[in-house]
Amino acid sequence: MTDVSTDPMRGISTLDELPAMLGRSNGRLDGVSVLVRVDYNVPLNDDGTISDDLRVRASVPTLTWLAERGATMRVVSHLGRPNGVDPKLSLTPAWEALWAIAPQLKASIETRDNLRFDKREDANDPTLVDELCEGMDAYVNEAFAFCHRPTASIMGPPTRMPAVAGRLVESEVRSLGAMLHNPARPFVAVLGGAKVADKLGVVEAVVGNCDSVIVGGGMAYTFLAAQGRAIGQSLFDPSKLDACAKLLASNTNIILPTDIVLADGSITTGDIADDTEGLDIGPESRERFAQVIAGAKTVFWNGPMGKFENPAFAAGTIAMAQALASSGAMTIVGGGDSAAAVAEFGFADQISHVSTGGGASLELLEFGDLPGLRALRTAGVDNV
Repeated sequence: MTDVSTDPMRGISTLDELPAMLGRSNGRLDGVSVLVRVDYNVPLNDDGTISDDLRVRASVPTLTWLAERGATMRVVSHLGRPNGVDPKLSLTPAWEALWAIAPQLKASIETRDNLRFDKREDANDPTLVDELCEGMDAYVNEAFAFCHRPTASIMGPPTRMPAVAGRLVESEVRSLGAMLHNPARPFVAVLGGAKVADKLGVVEAVVGNCDSVIVGGGMAYTFLAAQGRAIGQSLFDPSKLDACAKLLASNTNIILPTDIVLADGSITTGDIADDTEGLDIGPESRERFAQVIAGAKTVFWNGPMGKFENPAFAAGTIAMAQALASSGAMTIVGGGDSAAAVAEFGFADQISHVSTGGGASLELLEFGDLPGLRALRTAGVDNV
């Protein structure tokens, strides 16, 4: 078994190695057909248009590299969680976005509609793998944000043919791996979002490696309750109360909000009344968190500090985005709502690395590896 304890890319071939893997000493791929798994699970507006095309744009360097070397491609993805065929979750808008960004690629690419229209995708059914791989000579995984899902299009192709990581997957894994295993210090993690259950494992995994772990957003209230604070109607997971209490008792580097913006816009530094809830961190917490980030050399952020979709409760999330952008540190935003926030508030181009994968980035931090990465390692030379 490949040791990935210090480098999750270890044992994985990359795009630049593909011509040689296929016996092409001249670096060309003329006549080669490549199955490319992208992640076009893009957010949609109510009218079906794409609200953020980050994931489409992120795939273009790999698709362009393949096309310029003469390869033809079958590009596949999923979108959402359809129950059967759902026209509202067709990939047509994603393909149209790709042609608008890179029209030159259209002649080299064969497309399919949403993989999840077929139940065999999530079931990791080998018959779907056979269909996807038919007529293909190689496989490129360019779907980092889906590498934590052991589905047919992620796990199967590396067992059938030479398989490599695309540019996006390589960049994501190297950035997150370096942060996890060799961060410049002080190393600060900022974790927020709605549910403590989704990220408690990440807190437990990084707390020993980080100099400070800032906890905000909805997940902070279970930690505050573990301190004995009354949290009113705020988000709360009683099943995680003991785990939060143990973490707080055993670690001094977890930093929680000291003031909270309530539903009516008022601010409290004490208990939250039974008839209201906390929806953002207050100005004192924003300043304190920003000071910690200002002293950092590496910062990882995943999860908003409040209900930032409502401008009345966006100040905490904006403050974190501003703090990362102006910190001078190596800054990584771990996808999901955090990536959307830095884009919405105009800070994306001031962040060192904005991940396309919220859940995947968190699982890589928590477990050190992902099913999709393990699948690429198993490809090796046996399938060449």
